[in-house]
Amino acid sequence: MNPVDFYLSDPWLNPFRKIIESRIKKCRAKESELSGDGELKDFAIGHFYYGLHRDGDGWVFREYAPNAEKIFLTGVFSGWKEKSAYRMSRINRDGDWEIRLPSGALNHGDLYKLSVHWKGGRGERIPSYATRLVQDDITKIFSAQVWCPEKEYKWKIRDFRPAPTAPVIYEAHVGMATPYEKVGSFREFTENVLPVIVRSGYNTIQLMAIQEHPFYGSFGYHVSNFFAVSSRFGTPEDLKELIDTAHESGIRVIMDLVHSHSVKNVAEGLGLFDGSPGLYFHTGPRRHHVAWDSLCFDYGKDHVLHFLLSNCRYWLEEYRFDGFRFDGVTSMIYYDHGLEKNFTRYDEYFDGGQDEDALVYLYLANKTIHQFKPEAITVAEEMSGMPGLAAPCREKGYGFDYRLSMGVPDYWIKLVKDTPDENWDMGQLIHELSQRRPEEKIISYCESHDQALVGDKTLIFRMIDAEMYTGMSKSYHSLTLDRGIALHKMIRLITFCASGGGYLNFMGNEFGHPEWIDFPREDNNWSYKYARRLWHLAMNEDLKYSFLMKFDNAMLKLHREFRILDERSVNRIYDNNHDKIVAFTRGEFLMVFNFHPNKSFTDYGIPVKGKFRIVLDTDDPEFGGFDRLKRNVSYTSIRKTQRQTLDQPFHLYLYLPSRTGLVLRIEPTKRATDI
Repeated sequence: MNPVDFYLSDPWLNPFRKIIESRIKKCRAKESELSGDGELKDFAIGHFYYGLHRDGDGWVFREYAPNAEKIFLTGVFSGWKEKSAYRMSRINRDGDWEIRLPSGALNHGDLYKLSVHWKGGRGERIPSYATRLVQDDITKIFSAQVWCPEKEYKWKIRDFRPAPTAPVIYEAHVGMATPYEKVGSFREFTENVLPVIVRSGYNTIQLMAIQEHPFYGSFGYHVSNFFAVSSRFGTPEDLKELIDTAHESGIRVIMDLVHSHSVKNVAEGLGLFDGSPGLYFHTGPRRHHVAWDSLCFDYGKDHVLHFLLSNCRYWLEEYRFDGFRFDGVTSMIYYDHGLEKNFTRYDEYFDGGQDEDALVYLYLANKTIHQFKPEAITVAEEMSGMPGLAAPCREKGYGFDYRLSMGVPDYWIKLVKDTPDENWDMGQLIHELSQRRPEEKIISYCESHDQALVGDKTLIFRMIDAEMYTGMSKSYHSLTLDRGIALHKMIRLITFCASGGGYLNFMGNEFGHPEWIDFPREDNNWSYKYARRLWHLAMNEDLKYSFLMKFDNAMLKLHREFRILDERSVNRIYDNNHDKIVAFTRGEFLMVFNFHPNKSFTDYGIPVKGKFRIVLDTDDPEFGGFDRLKRNVSYTSIRKTQRQTLDQPFHLYLYLPSRTGLVLRIEPTKRATDI
């Protein structure tokens, strides 16, 4: 089947076809230039050349620093002094430097850095392709570390192939994944958290903060060393064991990849690596990210493309990640980073304010990733709705498999915060939850880590507030608590069921974690009290957190058993703003929600034909509901009119309790041969 250009499905893109074509032409030209007669994955091999490697009986180390005049390898082996035996040689005009050392010159665990000299200055630097860093407990200074353990990690699962189904993602931060006031480890995550994720029914884990970052409180988004696993969580082998164990359970692991910017730190980062500010980043006004206090990559430089594309392949190859969530894509593709823009007009995608070099990079990255690992998935954290971003490259898109639906959590927070329940607009609600560009699949979510940070509030915190701390015992009841628990389940269920390709949850949000996130910093006396997750609350049968956890598990079962999210078509069949009722179908399932705060309805007609049975409802007492529904009966559509005529539509008549969501599954019609 021949691919169809993505823009043909959207007539609003007709005026911009030439621009779309010119951009893709630029992408394909750069692909051809970089790959030559081969493939991009064969270009993305910088990690095999640069950095420290075993070479026969010795060592070879290479670095790219075209502005440097001298470079020394320094470390414990040289007394941290510049010695002639560790002076590197420039080996070509491109800017590559090399040193070869005998086997005994370096040992596993040795700390090292580079001493880089340029005209008019010098500085200590971490190698750009360093794969292991450690931080001194006292000085807090980072150094690269020789990492060559005697025993390489032996993979238990050598060729993991995830089930070809929609991703149901558990977004996790390993450091926070502990009940203790400390930094959690990869091993603890594997032993304690991974089993919970498996039991819950998620099929994908998204790991945050993997790339090394100097400031723990940056949540991992101010990356300094792109090829290094953050050592604060453990060793490279510990991360490999985590991923390997997840694969044993059939769970894919994707990585939160930060290629949108880099930390400003000079000693740890790339900002003035060889004395030149423009080695990896823009110079002038485009250098600094005004909102993130970081540096912006110059994607128009081939060596930057080489560095970042190699980084994509490295994490797939060395650690066997199953894909990436690309952070900050909107920031990458607009000169103004998309700040304070609503993107309500199509010309905002094509008015010259877009960084086409960044679009080229994203195209090349997706091509590289899917060439190297065809089953890998890529997710764009992108809020502008750039046409074609999540369309296949063969259809003249940029190749992302999914776009993160960032407008959905913003919508929920605004709705809960600013609008009384009785004024919620059902038509707008289902529109916001199900809208997407025709060519794309989206990952929906109710709230992310952003909503849990200090200065904001999670959904349940906004709804319950102080009673989060005083009212979660099952023996306690109040109108505020009942409302918060009911809406927490309904919001998750309707978002899950209306998503256009997949679903995401940030760890702890599934059971209404009571605390915000506040990383250790000077202002809180470097406390870890609010940088942790308390899963034991959800396991305590005396607390209402357990209701929410059980409901989340039951909701995910809809996909685990029935692959409900693989059916992408969400068919809106009914909404009534006065009654606060909304209904839609998805494959063999019917979803009906009554968001009315106090009104229940008897024999409420939903215009759908068939025989149905309830498979999940938020009013189930197992989930803290009020048990107002009959679950073990079939509901059959009928024509209910005063005059029975064949042209009257069928309706399914249901009892719809207030603040309740139902998922019904159609029962197959019996054939004559079955009777």
